[in-house]
Amino acid sequence: QVQLVESGGGLVQAGGSLRLSCAASGRTFGNYVMGWFRQAPGKEREFVAAISGSGTRTYYADSVKGRFTITRDNVKNTVLLQMNSLKPEDTAVYYCAKGRTAIITIRDYDYWGQGTQVTVSS
Repeated sequence: QVQLVESGGGLVQAGGSLRLSCAASGRTFGNYVMGWFRQAPGKEREFVAAISGSGTRTYYADSVKGRFTITRDNVKNTVLLQMNSLKPEDTAVYYCAKGRTAIITIRDYDYWGQGTQVTVSS
């Protein structure tokens, strides 16, 4: 069983920055890809970013490329999402998720956190 706990959400003005953190339980954290997703009110959940098990490869949605950075620490079992140049359209609940393998994917995830709210005011 894997538990994922997100933190770091909040209210920020457009152009500002936030850093989300995801703490994961489990002894084999480094064996799996980790991803961030988000869901805005009235919209479907969408992929934001992913990082391979080793941390050497990353992948981003076009909407956040160049503004968001995903990193991981396999010793501390944490995944971070640094979000810069935030826009009102980034407002959503952000979820951390664990992939089924170590290979980057945008859809094959089996464990999810409870989410953290990010609100960007204009």
